[in-house]
Amino acid sequence: MTWIDIGALDDIPARGARVVKTAQGCVAVFRTQDDRVFALDDRCPHKGGQLSEGLVHGHRVTCPLHNWVFDLETGQAQGADEGQVATFAARIEGGRIWLDAARLLRRGAA
Repeated sequence: MTWIDIGALDDIPARGARVVKTAQGCVAVFRTQDDRVFALDDRCPHKGGQLSEGLVHGHRVTCPLHNWVFDLETGQAQGADEGQVATFAARIEGGRIWLDAARLLRRGAA
């Protein structure tokens, strides 16, 4: 994998998110309470809500529009909801967040 530095871990509050904009859409980067990072497509498949504006709890995020809950590791909707969002490989190194650049480029990163 080829990795791209997208910013400092401290730029995202615990249980918060930031957005990386690409030509094909936005990627939401989440920081959990236990300082893990996850990256998902920022668009809920249900009604298009921005997941980056959702509530992060554990390793899940709840869409702000209709309360669909997504697993941050798999992108799979939880419970009775059916759907999935794309996930992107993310890691922390030296206090910085890195995303898989090859995956972003295949998506058309700007």
